Amino acid sequence: MGVALPYPARMKPNICLLVVLTFALAACGGNPKTTDLSSPDASRSAATLTPTAQSAMRIGSLALPVTASAAQPDLIAMPDGRLLLSWVEPQSDAHALKFALFAKGQWSTPQMIAQGNDWFVNWADTPHVMVTADGALWAHWLQKSADATYAYDVVLVRSPDGGTTWSKPVRVNDDGKAAEHGFVSLWPASRDTLGIAWLDGRESGGGDEHAGHGGGAHGSGAMTLRAATFDPQLQRHDETRIDAMTCDCCQTDVAATARGPLLAYRDRSPEEIRDIAVTRLQHGAWTAPRMVHGDQWKMPACPVNGPAIAANGDDVLVGWYTAAKDVPTLKLARSGDTGDRFAAPVTIDQGEALQGRVDVALQEDAAWVLWLREDANGQSLQLARYAPDLSRELQRIEVARLQGRGRATGFPQLVLHDGTARVVWTDIVDGKPRLGAATITR
Repeated sequence: MGVALPYPARMKPNICLLVVLTFALAACGGNPKTTDLSSPDASRSAATLTPTAQSAMRIGSLALPVTASAAQPDLIAMPDGRLLLSWVEPQSDAHALKFALFAKGQWSTPQMIAQGNDWFVNWADTPHVMVTADGALWAHWLQKSADATYAYDVVLVRSPDGGTTWSKPVRVNDDGKAAEHGFVSLWPASRDTLGIAWLDGRESGGGDEHAGHGGGAHGSGAMTLRAATFDPQLQRHDETRIDAMTCDCCQTDVAATARGPLLAYRDRSPEEIRDIAVTRLQHGAWTAPRMVHGDQWKMPACPVNGPAIAANGDDVLVGWYTAAKDVPTLKLARSGDTGDRFAAPVTIDQGEALQGRVDVALQEDAAWVLWLREDANGQSLQLARYAPDLSRELQRIEVARLQGRGRATGFPQLVLHDGTARVVWTDIVDGKPRLGAATITR
């Protein structure tokens, strides 16, 4: 289908074997009975919503405007109170990026952003959408630049009229190298300009292998982290190399704090320590990266499991996966000074069943975390709510059980909207990707 590349393709064979044996990424077991979340035909569903009789949180189904096979969802809350959902649909030998808006309890008719037969589409490096205060919509996807497996560029488009028309795509990276460019984060840089950060392989060895999977010093053959802004005419400004050596294929994430956007990513040292770092754009310059916590996870290859970040004023929440000391662990850490310092992390989950693939949300009275597990009974989507200072767990529930296994289920999305948590995810049913969704209230 072209919507999910196998994990081993992103590593050298011996590294892949190490990861599979260590973290038991492929568990065994049958498919559970399911209930559809996006269609009245329950026999075609992707997941089972889990009862919550012993929890103060209530789970409800959320109908989606997606009727065909689809994957790689992105869900954001817009400043005007609407939700925006985007997704990728396979179309014969091509792919289409579509979106719909949610307001007053219903979805708008899906609209096309773009389509093409030269895209790079997989489960981990996914398109994103954003809106700026002038009402413009922005979207990005990945476009092949050469025949090498991981040779692709980030392309960006803008719509000034709510998605009716879209600009001609422009390349975010202008280096002209047949290398990997992706794992993008977007944020409103001003009323009408967009901020964008991405992992950039222009200093790596090219697109056939991932940069840095065999070592190398800072600034020599490594994946880098870069950022820039784009104005309404899609002109690039203020491009900066933030970090000269990062993990090759872990997602980045960004949150708006009281002192500017705070970017989270998985760093990488010459000794192959791959812990989570943050950097803030302040007074026009990026601060020196700071470690959220010194897990000291020594890993010879990218785990494809990036951090998630959320903010509420000065308060910041970061969630991430680590396997330091060979123990898969999901952690949360909080900062009360917009990311200058983080308190000791709280362990949310541990063990071989833990997949990570975390998302987080933060409000005045609670911190939320969403993640995936996979055991002999299949994959499950987990959600927990903590006190905002992480001093105690308030509730924990299993949102849904999925039919899909392994990496093709991708990264679930969590958004707080009108006092309700909304979750969207990808499942694999009869070999095809489908979107599922739920609402969680308390």
